[in-house]
Amino acid sequence: MSKINPPVAKCIEHTETTHGDVRQDPYFWLREKENEEVINYLKEENAYTESVMKHTEPLQQKIYEEFVSRIKETDLSVPVKRDNYYYYSRTEEGKNYSIYCRKEGSLDAAEEILLDGNKLAEGKKYFSLRSFKVNDNHQLLGYAVDFDGSEYYDIYIKDLSSGELKEQPIQKTGGGLVWANDNKTFFYTTLDDTHRPYRLHRHLLGTEASQDEIVFEEPDGAYFLGAYKTKSKAFLVIQLGSKVTNEAHFLDANNPTGKFSLFAKRQQNEEYSITHYGDHFYILTNDKALDFKLMKTPVGNTARSNWETYIAHEPNVMLTDVEAFKDHLVVHCRKNGLKNIQIINVNTQEKHDIEFPEKVYTYWEESNPDFNTNLLRFMYSSMISPRTVYNYNMDTKEFIKLKEYEVQGGYDKSEYAMEWLKAKAEDGTEVPISVVYKKGLERDGTNPCYLYGYGSYGYPMDPYFSSVRISLLDRGFVFAMGHIRGGSELGRQWYNDGKFLKKKNTFTDFIACGEHLISQGYTSKDKLCISGGSAGGLLVGASMNFRPDLFKAVIASVPFVDVINTMLDDTIPLTVVEYEEWGNPNDKVYYDYMKSYSPYDNVEAKDYPNLLITAGLNDPRVQYWEPAKWAAKLRATKTDRNTLLLKTNMGAGHGGASGRYEALKELAFEYSFILNCLNLR
Repeated sequence: MSKINPPVAKCIEHTETTHGDVRQDPYFWLREKENEEVINYLKEENAYTESVMKHTEPLQQKIYEEFVSRIKETDLSVPVKRDNYYYYSRTEEGKNYSIYCRKEGSLDAAEEILLDGNKLAEGKKYFSLRSFKVNDNHQLLGYAVDFDGSEYYDIYIKDLSSGELKEQPIQKTGGGLVWANDNKTFFYTTLDDTHRPYRLHRHLLGTEASQDEIVFEEPDGAYFLGAYKTKSKAFLVIQLGSKVTNEAHFLDANNPTGKFSLFAKRQQNEEYSITHYGDHFYILTNDKALDFKLMKTPVGNTARSNWETYIAHEPNVMLTDVEAFKDHLVVHCRKNGLKNIQIINVNTQEKHDIEFPEKVYTYWEESNPDFNTNLLRFMYSSMISPRTVYNYNMDTKEFIKLKEYEVQGGYDKSEYAMEWLKAKAEDGTEVPISVVYKKGLERDGTNPCYLYGYGSYGYPMDPYFSSVRISLLDRGFVFAMGHIRGGSELGRQWYNDGKFLKKKNTFTDFIACGEHLISQGYTSKDKLCISGGSAGGLLVGASMNFRPDLFKAVIASVPFVDVINTMLDDTIPLTVVEYEEWGNPNDKVYYDYMKSYSPYDNVEAKDYPNLLITAGLNDPRVQYWEPAKWAAKLRATKTDRNTLLLKTNMGAGHGGASGRYEALKELAFEYSFILNCLNLR
C-alpha cells in the first residue's frame, strides 16, 4: 500500500463558451508550463506513481532483464552498397545508440566510423538523430540532432576525410536535409510557430546560415513541407501535403540555384506523389481513384492533360508507393488487409506479385539506392517470425536471406501460433484482429489478453514481430492487434469510415475486438487489458468511457484526450493541420460530435478500469497538459478505488525515452503495471 496520498490538483474557475455551450475547465491552469506549481504537481504525480509501483520494482527489473536477454546487444545491420562504399550501423552491448559506419571497396576493408550516437548523447537526457545524409561524392555527412524531444533539430556538416565539423550548426530546423548534385549545396526545412515545416532554405557550404535564401514558403497552415532527391539523382522534389491534398515542385539537381517548377497544381482532396524514371515521371494519384492509380507523363510536360494511365484503379487494392529500377517498377500496395508487392518488368510489361512465406505477415521497404540492380531489398516479419532482411530477385522470383535478426534465449517460433480473426462491429462491419499466443493455450476465458490499437490518420497497424511480447506470451497472454477503421488496412474507405463524423467507428470497432476475444474464449472482462499511444491514447480513452466494464487495465501513452480544447486553439502546434482528420470544431456540427467522444469532456462519476497515463514534458505533438488534466479530472470524479497513475517524462517528448535501454525500462514499467493489476508475476 502506498504511503503517499494521491495528488490533488487544485481547481481554478475557467469557463469557455462555444456555440452557446458553456464548459467549465478547472484544470486549464495546468497549461502554464513556466508555472512552478504546474511542475511541482507533475513531480508529485511522478512521486505518487513511484510509490504505488515501488513493490513492483523487482518485477520491473526481471522483465527488463528478459527484454535485454533476447537482444543481440552487439549487432550489425545489413550493409547497403552505394557506389564503392558499404554503409551500415551497429550496436554495442551496454550502449544506448547506434554507431554509423562504412567500408570502402569491400566488406573486408577497414571500418570507418562516421558517427557514434553514444558520444553525441553523452551528458544529454535525450538524443534523437535525423537526416543522416552522405553527399554523392561520399566526402561530407549532414545530420540533424534533437537533444530535448522538442523536435527542433540542429544540422551539422562533418568532413569525413578529417573528421571535423565544417562549420557552425544550423540551429532549430525541422531536421529535413537533402544534398544537391554539386556536393556543396544542401536544402533544409524550418518550422513555423505551430511547429509545421513550412520553409525550404538553400545553404552553400562556407557561407553564413543567416544568409541562406528561402527558396520556398508554404503559407497554408494545413500543409507540411518536405524535400527529397529522386533515386535517379536527376531531380530535387518539394512535396507539400495536408492530410488529404498534395502538391509537388521539382528542380534539376545539377542546378541547385535554379527555381523549382510546379509539377501539378494542388486540387483539394487529391493526393499525388511522383517517381522519376528515364524520360517520364510516374504519378501515384487518387484523383477519381479512391485507392489510387498510377499515371505517367513526359518529364518535359507535367500538365495533367498529358498524364496517361499506367495502372488503372482497382477497388480495394490500395497503391501506396512506387520505386523505379532500370528494368523494373516496384509497386507497393495493400490487399485484403495486408501489404503486397507487385513487380513490373518495364521491358516486357510482365507482372507478378511476390508470394510471401506466411499468410499473415508484413514487410518494410529497405534502402535500395542501386538503380541498375534486379534485386529488391526489404525487411519481412510476422507475429511469430523475427525481422528478416531479404534480397528478392525480380527476374527469378528467388528470396535471398541476408540476415534474420537473432532472438536470443532459445526462441522457437514453432512454439507460438498466430491467427487472423474477424470481429463484427455494431454496424455489421467485419474488423480484422491479429492474434498471437503460445501453443497449448486453452480458449476457456481464463487467459490474460493485451489488446493494442491505433486507428487514425490512415496509419495501418500491421502484424509484426516484437521480442518484448514474449514476456507476455510466456506468461499465458494472448497478444492482439485490432485493425480498426481509421487506419487504412483495408484501403482508403477503411480510413474514411473512421474519421470526421464517423470517428466513433474507430472506438466501437475496438470495443467489438475486445468483445470478440471474450466471446471466443481467448480472455474475459477481468483479464482484458488495452493499450494505445497518441491518437491511440484517444482510442483507449474513448473506449474506456464508452465501456468501462469491458477492461481490467488501460495504458494510455501520451494520449490525445482533450480534443475540444486542443482543436479550438489554433496556436497549439499542429492544430490547424488536424482539421482534415477530426474536423473543425468552430463548425457546430463537428464541435458537438467531438464533444460526444472527447475523453476529457466525458469523464463521469462512475467506475473506471485501472489506468496508467504517460506524458512527455517537451512533447510538441500532444502537449503534456492533456494527459495531466485528464488524470486530475479522473482522480476527482471517478467512483472506484482502482489504480490511477500519471507518469511524466520531464526530459523527453512524444516518443518517450530515446535510448534503447531506457525505452526498454519504460516498457518494463508498463508491463509490470499490467501484471500487477492482474495479480500476475
